[in-house]
Amino acid sequence: MKSFDVPVVYRSKLITAIKKKRKEEDRMKKDFSPTLLNFGSLNIYLARHFGFCYGVENAIDIAFKTIEENQEKRIFLLSEMIHNPQVNEDLKNKGVKFLQDNSGRQIIPFDKLTADDIVLIPAFGTTLQIEKSLKSIGIQIEHYDTTCPFVEKVWNRSEAIAKENYTIVIHGKPTHEETRATFSHASDQAPGVVVKNMQQAKELAKYITGEKPSEKFYAEFKNQHSENFNVHKDLERIGVVNQTTMLATDTQAIADFLKDVMAKKFGLTEQNIKERFADTRDTLCYATNDNQSAVIGMLNIPADLAIVVGGYNSSNTSHLVELCEEKLPTYFINSDEKMLSEKTIIHYNFHNCSEIVTQNYLPLKKAINILITSGASCPDAVVEGVIKKLAGFFPASKTFDDLISEFQ
Repeated sequence: MKSFDVPVVYRSKLITAIKKKRKEEDRMKKDFSPTLLNFGSLNIYLARHFGFCYGVENAIDIAFKTIEENQEKRIFLLSEMIHNPQVNEDLKNKGVKFLQDNSGRQIIPFDKLTADDIVLIPAFGTTLQIEKSLKSIGIQIEHYDTTCPFVEKVWNRSEAIAKENYTIVIHGKPTHEETRATFSHASDQAPGVVVKNMQQAKELAKYITGEKPSEKFYAEFKNQHSENFNVHKDLERIGVVNQTTMLATDTQAIADFLKDVMAKKFGLTEQNIKERFADTRDTLCYATNDNQSAVIGMLNIPADLAIVVGGYNSSNTSHLVELCEEKLPTYFINSDEKMLSEKTIIHYNFHNCSEIVTQNYLPLKKAINILITSGASCPDAVVEGVIKKLAGFFPASKTFDDLISEFQ
């Protein structure tokens, strides 16, 4: 893959060495076992895949080059570049202003913009309506569009199946920037509906089978369906695509479930299922798959706790937390500063969107095993900070330089 110019402040010498060695040993990416960092009485198991993905590095590269090359111009970001507080704060400190918040609420009205301004489109992409509004001002968004290529792949796949008269079912969070963008692009070509989870997919299936009266659909899926959606006509041919940061297994389960519903409803087999259901397996993001598979591999290690590092509003990170929570105590933090001491940690409960304080999170044992991973928008330097902080709580038999030399 293409390499990007990412500011060195986001890099980690240790983690770069680890990732380089693991890649050389496993070029086909078939080994999802974690990497052991042995500090003596502390063993840290680092996930095989974590941290910046292709789309995030692409966005950061474009954003910082744009700032460097346009010192005399006003530069705006449509909303957060990625869901990481450090990166967004760094962009603000360089003079970049945000036009909207994550929910799409306006901070700076578009009528305050001029054709000479630069507007960066974030990695999640944006809606066709917003693109049209910015272009009408004369802003050349195509030069500063950091939309992830894997998000665009979902749009392209949606467009392809829309041309074959399939309705697009999007598995995603309705208010997430990426889902709003994908919904806009998909519903421009064909009818569309968003399902949050398997429960909503099961409710949608009741409209497909006729178990529920069609008039109830519009209230149940309010703000989640395209304009003029016709329940009777638009659920006869469907295809499922996803917000790229959802749990891959959840998306596949929803697709398999709806495929089965369509097969039973219309009396279809594997040979003719395409008459009613489009195969869209190729819209799952490689980084989402790799990071989730790496967590599943890491969870095979007997451990005392897991720490997941990333932005609190990061969808892909919350799903890594979700996987870890099923197996062991898990602490979701956005920096090493949240570990106040070896006894006290401030961490995020994404289920109710609040920070909580936990005491005695590190067990009183002679030897402790900790699993660590991070989201796709989290800098490796932040993960290194967490590792260093943890190592400082235990008598260390190795220094960071010792560890780096092991992986070089």
